[in-house]
Amino acid sequence: MITPDFPATFQKVSDLINLNPEDLLLRICQLLKQEIYHYDWVGFYILDQEKNELVLGPYVGKPTPHTNIAVGKGICGQVAESGRTMVVQDVSQVENYISCGLDVQSEIVVPILKDGLFVAELDIDSHSPAPFTSDDSKFLARICELLADRI
Repeated sequence: MITPDFPATFQKVSDLINLNPEDLLLRICQLLKQEIYHYDWVGFYILDQEKNELVLGPYVGKPTPHTNIAVGKGICGQVAESGRTMVVQDVSQVENYISCGLDVQSEIVVPILKDGLFVAELDIDSHSPAPFTSDDSKFLARICELLADRI
């Protein structure tokens, strides 16, 4: 297993912060997928408050049919509802998991909170079994904190 260099990658993300929001999110997706070996699909879902659903934003990886997800449904919807990070090391063990592909074995979803309110999330799927550690959670939480005022 290759140990990710989270501090160096975080610095690269920080260097992008002044891009316009759409470009910023796409570049972060590209950077994370490129830099972290077990990040196979990286994307953002943005909350549509009026419809109470998540709308797929910029992402990299295989196309997904899940462009809209109701709050509360699947892992992404549960994070939108709770405002807390979810790490699922084996997606086959989650009852209401919404599959994005047969290759996906694990997932981490980190909320982006603005003034304490959920506005978006960073969703990462992995084709590796149980790859996520507390370092992934902390690293991705720092990125989401950085983005809170940019979305």
